[in-house]
Amino acid sequence: MGKVFEVPLYPYQRSADQDAAAPVRHPVVVVGAGPVGLALAIDLAMQDVPVVVIDENDKVSWGSRAICFAKRPLEILDRLGCGDPMVDKGVIWNLGKVYFDERQVFGFNLLPEQGHKRPAFINLQQYYLEQYLVERARELQRQGKPIELRGGSKVVEVSQDEGGAELTISTPEGPYQIKADWVVACDGAASPIRTMMGLDFLGRVFEDNFLIADVVMEAKFPTERWFWFDPPFNRGQSALLHKQPDNVWRIDFQLGWDIDRTEELKRENIDRRLRAMLGEEISYELEWSSIYTFQCRRMDRFHEGRVIFAGDSAHQVSPFGARGANSGLQDADNLAWKLKLILDGTSPLTLIKSYDAERVHGAEENILNSSRSTDFITPKSEISRIFRDAVLDLSERYEATRPMVNSGRLSVPCTYDGSPLNSDDCAAMPERTRPGSPMVDAPVPGGWLLDQLKTGFHLLTIDEDAPDTLEVSGVALNRLALSTSDDAEGYLKQRYLGEAQKAVYLVRPDQHVASRWDHYDETAVRVALLKAIGR
Repeated sequence: MGKVFEVPLYPYQRSADQDAAAPVRHPVVVVGAGPVGLALAIDLAMQDVPVVVIDENDKVSWGSRAICFAKRPLEILDRLGCGDPMVDKGVIWNLGKVYFDERQVFGFNLLPEQGHKRPAFINLQQYYLEQYLVERARELQRQGKPIELRGGSKVVEVSQDEGGAELTISTPEGPYQIKADWVVACDGAASPIRTMMGLDFLGRVFEDNFLIADVVMEAKFPTERWFWFDPPFNRGQSALLHKQPDNVWRIDFQLGWDIDRTEELKRENIDRRLRAMLGEEISYELEWSSIYTFQCRRMDRFHEGRVIFAGDSAHQVSPFGARGANSGLQDADNLAWKLKLILDGTSPLTLIKSYDAERVHGAEENILNSSRSTDFITPKSEISRIFRDAVLDLSERYEATRPMVNSGRLSVPCTYDGSPLNSDDCAAMPERTRPGSPMVDAPVPGGWLLDQLKTGFHLLTIDEDAPDTLEVSGVALNRLALSTSDDAEGYLKQRYLGEAQKAVYLVRPDQHVASRWDHYDETAVRVALLKAIGR
């Protein structure tokens, strides 16, 4: 593992911008080369939008950090060209178990239906994702795509006017300035950009602490998510066990609020907790440890003029539920195509407001679920604890109480209900693919549905005629024609037709549904596409 952290993947190199007589202007500057910033930059470069990524580091992040990547983000990574190495390296899992004391009270399957390319979740250390994203960026550079990574470079000042932003960047060879039409701050929860602009979060900080321990060991535990309430090895608290690649296991221990962090992070105290859980006979190596506090907060809005915030710089949630990196990747997925249309002059500047509308909605959904999980995991009163424990007891015998058990509602894709970009709907069709929803994958002739919807706007038709191409205000709309005669398992009917005999779906570049009909109407399609691009 040391080699992953030690090798600079994007070391500092002097840029031509540092020798320019005046600050050079770039269409997009992304601050932060973590998963969100790199994914956004790759998406923009694939659409031929020039992008510069600035980061004071030059290596992948230290420690596993985010480890659980959900089905929808894996589909986004497929579109960006790095889904396969993620799944090939990752630990695939769909099953989870919840324990109260030493008893299993129930188990769950996150992907009980068939007909999907990707699993419900994989576990993979964040440093591997970052490595694959950097490798993909280098591949795009070799193809001549306009993406540049500048390591060893720290943004120390930001200012803006109506036409763009100016950044002062500190380097080993001194500072320089660049300008940008748009700056996207993907610089983490502590976001220096947010601080420089005098902006802050709204929300809650929960009074509890959790210890993360990444442990290398040979263990025979199954590849499942195990969560304990009040286990004998951590009385009155909770614990979590997850498997990662390379025989690394993520173990979380709830500690309580009034703790001495320095003492808790001492090797002997971590070892004491691990031995109580694993037993004296298991040999292990402690790879990484950290203590975190639950926070469920977000910015009031995710853009301020020409500076946009994405990922942890815009919102924070507790880690139970795997909603951090997964929601950040969905931020990038939502933003890239909108910046492309604005920079091309196809859409007005006001299209950026839909990023706020949709991703603030997504953050609110995540914060609501994360807050509920935290309240269940860490009861704030004796009455709350009695209620929580009664629910756990009943869940062992009664299925009706199991939905009340909340060990972290796991990340699901956000549906943008009420989005200003949504249009017509057809009530006869399935609710899960209504306007605002991400497309649901399905096997189709030649492979998988989402693999055929990777670039630009699409018109998906099922048993209905329509033109193969259509152009609306400079936006190309390409048709994907499917037939239920090729769908022996009935996935198209289940996921896209419902009670309708035919279907026409307008699909956005981020694979979300904009509109749908039970027949083709060119006028309706044109009107819906204009609305989807903010016109």
